[in-house]
Amino acid sequence: MPFFTAAALAVAAFLAAGPPAAAADADLARNGGFEAGLDGWSCSGGSGAVVTSPVHGGSSALRATPAGQDNARCSQTVTVKPDSAYTLTAWVQGAYVYLGAAGTGTTDVSTWTQTPGAWKQLSTTFRTGAATTSVTIYTHGWYGQPAHLTDDVTLVGPDPGGSGPGQPQPPAVPTGLTASGATASSLNLSWSAATGATSYTLHRDGAAPVSVTGTSATVTGLTASTSYTFRVSAVNAAGESAKSAPVSASTTSGGNPGNPGLPAHALVGYLHASFANGSGYVRMADVPASWDVINLAFGEPTSVTSGDIRFSLCPVSECPNVESAAEFKAAVKAKQAAGKKVLISIGGQNGQVQLATTAARDTFVSSVSKIIDEYGLNGLDIDFEGHSLSLATGDTDFRSPTTPVIVNLVSAVKTLKAKYGPDFVLTMAPETFFVQLGYQYYGSGPWGGQDPRAGAYLPVIHALRDDLTLLHVQDYNSGSIMGLDNQYHSMGGADFHIAMTDMLLTGFPVAGDTARVFPPLRPDQVAIGLPATTNAGNGHTSPAEVTKALDCLTKKTNCGAYQTHGTWPALRGLMTWSINWDRFGAWEFSKNFDAYFGG
Repeated sequence: MPFFTAAALAVAAFLAAGPPAAAADADLARNGGFEAGLDGWSCSGGSGAVVTSPVHGGSSALRATPAGQDNARCSQTVTVKPDSAYTLTAWVQGAYVYLGAAGTGTTDVSTWTQTPGAWKQLSTTFRTGAATTSVTIYTHGWYGQPAHLTDDVTLVGPDPGGSGPGQPQPPAVPTGLTASGATASSLNLSWSAATGATSYTLHRDGAAPVSVTGTSATVTGLTASTSYTFRVSAVNAAGESAKSAPVSASTTSGGNPGNPGLPAHALVGYLHASFANGSGYVRMADVPASWDVINLAFGEPTSVTSGDIRFSLCPVSECPNVESAAEFKAAVKAKQAAGKKVLISIGGQNGQVQLATTAARDTFVSSVSKIIDEYGLNGLDIDFEGHSLSLATGDTDFRSPTTPVIVNLVSAVKTLKAKYGPDFVLTMAPETFFVQLGYQYYGSGPWGGQDPRAGAYLPVIHALRDDLTLLHVQDYNSGSIMGLDNQYHSMGGADFHIAMTDMLLTGFPVAGDTARVFPPLRPDQVAIGLPATTNAGNGHTSPAEVTKALDCLTKKTNCGAYQTHGTWPALRGLMTWSINWDRFGAWEFSKNFDAYFGG
């Protein structure tokens, strides 16, 4: 928390009680009562929203919510008169709410309230510099604090007399917005430069706005055979223009890329093929037909950095009922003949894999290929956990990673995909720490000190999104994670799965940076990962709660407190750890899935 001395507070009080405005002074703040929504205001990280209750005056007020490294700063730039006195006031409600002015040309000022409760008036004064023609007024909260309210903001002082030469003005509205280059998952957009613009904001129905520096953008993560409508606005220090005329365009059909031969709704399970535990060994031939994708757990490296992946069946000493290699391979072929996919899963809890060198990358490709060829498998599941993926200091943009273990993994997977062709099945099973936590934190952060693994799967998912068959994040063994409602969600109930899945299907700004938005995945690329029983992992969810989550995401019913940003009947399905544990639990998990989707 910030610390202020008694002397500093006394100075703030003196400034708040500054000289009254002259009779000829005007209120220069635009939309200070928020009656016109956020018109004139810009809020960091999409943190601001207009509410109708509670309000101080009129019918509206600003509600802003800090999140992660974002203190929910809402601001506007106001044209002022040089060498003149101004008084800034606002009514606020909440703890650690700030009001201030920047770019005054003299001494920038701010004041704040420490305690929550009833509406409080904040006020401060400043004098503009001899050449100052605009200032930025703002309000913000404090890190880790709940949402706060602001209303009736005024900036009273000499009217600069209109928009004369040199006075900052919002840019012109962009024109010429066009769409081209459609693929099954992307569209190219371009527009004419707008006079006075320093950047642009791209708007798409149902998605978070994206900041763009140039006059073109490629929008990825779209759904095949779907129409989208876009608008663009121009931005500079004085504010944002109105949105352009809309343009609509459709993605191509694409033949359902990345999902070769899967049913509309699929059940994915891990089979303990190389080890035994309390759940018991399940022979490949005994896996029920409910399972559409069977991930063999696990292929593991000979050392953390070797890239040399090995897989063998569970030894007889551990698994007395294990089948022979020939029987296992025959059972794999039988499953494939029945339309099932069998993959090698690399990693797991104990299999740390760090492809820190190109030599390790190449060894990974050759050793994984050997496993796929020997057992006649359909593809690869990446289940890197622990310290396998970690971002180097300074690697801050998920769209263009520089960390060797990330770059080499992406390259290796692309090589495997190219080798085996379009029918190659690629799935991933990251933990929430490596994906959804990226909404708040990414790597070691701009100032260092954060866990460098935070959000570290995002650049891998993004680089491979057009090759990705399924992403099934592990919604278990997880701490509480913040959702797009800026509230923390905990394991074990429908709410957690709804919030975590909504993030993947809606997209989100990484580390709160609206210029770096992780685009949504297609619903057919997403499955929900859960433990099959209470024995299988922390965060077991009862069948009734799983049904609620599926209802909310696919039908917009049974949603509870969390409201999704869409409805996705094409959501691919569920993943579980594991097939063995589901048998241990009398097949409760798979039976519930079959009943829900009619499998």
